[in-house]
Amino acid sequence: MKEKKKILLPALAFLSIISIGMLELFFCYIAYPGFSALNAYLPLLAFLLCGALFLALCFVFVNMLIALSPWANFIISARSVYRGIDILWSFILLWAKLFGIKRRALERSFVTLNNNLLDKSKIRVLPQELLVISPHCLQLASCKNKITYDINNCQRCGACSIGALLDMARRLGFNFRVVTGGTLARKVVKETRPRLVLAIACERDLASGIHDIYPLPAVGVLNIRPNGPCYNTTVDLKEIEAALKKYLKNEE
Repeated sequence: MKEKKKILLPALAFLSIISIGMLELFFCYIAYPGFSALNAYLPLLAFLLCGALFLALCFVFVNMLIALSPWANFIISARSVYRGIDILWSFILLWAKLFGIKRRALERSFVTLNNNLLDKSKIRVLPQELLVISPHCLQLASCKNKITYDINNCQRCGACSIGALLDMARRLGFNFRVVTGGTLARKVVKETRPRLVLAIACERDLASGIHDIYPLPAVGVLNIRPNGPCYNTTVDLKEIEAALKKYLKNEE
């Protein structure tokens, strides 16, 4: 099941590329008489341009497959993957709708692909260069000590994950913020100017957040929602710790 979710985005990207290729052929066929009447070389130029776009999208697809394979160290261009997904996204959503695939599954597949690309980038940052962003719903809704604007209000009672994350931040030295949404998250990123972001959120917020701050690298960690979205959520602290060990380097 995990592997199926992992290849979901590349599979729909492949169908989208084939769709675009067929549309390009149809366009060249329909436009041929008109282009020929204007200039003898216009049909060839149109075909070459359409072919170049199709080959570029195939290049994106190959990079996606490499990123998810054991040979991910040999990826040619991670940047092309993000740009390609931007181009293909409307087609990907259309195919997902046709197959009855929920958008959340697509976003989860995108986060997995993004994390794979970062894993193979070998990026390592100092603790002060890392920003960890958490959604405010990790704090208990009944807690009176609101921490959105002052995280030091947390009493670290252990009732939610915030206290453990705050202790982790103080022990390891990275920046830790709790935000109420994407707008505040982007503001915090702009103010702190990190080299790497580790974001805890749901699929939708992670996918949009990673996209919004690109090319700044961002690792996505999905929150756990035992009570539904945006209410008394939690996070796997072992997963956070593993990610920190992977991306943090010690100061010399």
